[in-house]
Amino acid sequence: MRSTTVSADHPGINELFALLAYGEVAAFYRLTDEARMAPDLSGRINMAQMAAAEMGHYGLLREALQQRGVDVQEAMAAYAPVLESYHSQTIPRTWLEALVKTYIGDALAADFYLEIADALPEEVAGVVREVLAETGNSQFVVSEVRAAVTASQQQRHRLALWSRRLLGEAITQAQYVLAERDELVDLVVSGTDGLGHLAEFFERLQRTHADRMAELGLA
Repeated sequence: MRSTTVSADHPGINELFALLAYGEVAAFYRLTDEARMAPDLSGRINMAQMAAAEMGHYGLLREALQQRGVDVQEAMAAYAPVLESYHSQTIPRTWLEALVKTYIGDALAADFYLEIADALPEEVAGVVREVLAETGNSQFVVSEVRAAVTASQQQRHRLALWSRRLLGEAITQAQYVLAERDELVDLVVSGTDGLGHLAEFFERLQRTHADRMAELGLA
């Protein structure tokens, strides 16, 4: 764990909040669309609950940015292309693919943001952790995906490939963001050995992804 080394007025905090905020808005629309793929009412309700939580998180981030004198919509605009690119490259074709994307996407985002949170002032880290606190809503995915892949080896192989594709695309887009946003990079590596820390983080990301695939029955 890193010691807190970032001041509350670090410009990377505004970037972090903006990235999180656009991620929440994009997730809301994605979950709303994918809820229509659900085969039953239970699935649609679960997705709708997750979508509602995303907009609640957006409101929290909008307020945090306003308190810092930042217009949330203007700040978010810089991150629209990269997040839309991720979603356009990973459009699910089936309900099971939508479920895996929801679960894997939540987990990868949490890994990235919580990695940064350890170096943030407590009031800032608290916002990040609160935004990520309800990612457990996607736990309903585990039982449904495990049941499907237990019943069908074909589904297991297909969804395993899909899961690896999600990881690869997420890493690609994360690297693109970091390459373009110096303030965010400075925030990520604060209190560490710099770029070596980033390399270690992406390696950890792949290891934790393997654990989650096993949890879903895809390993």
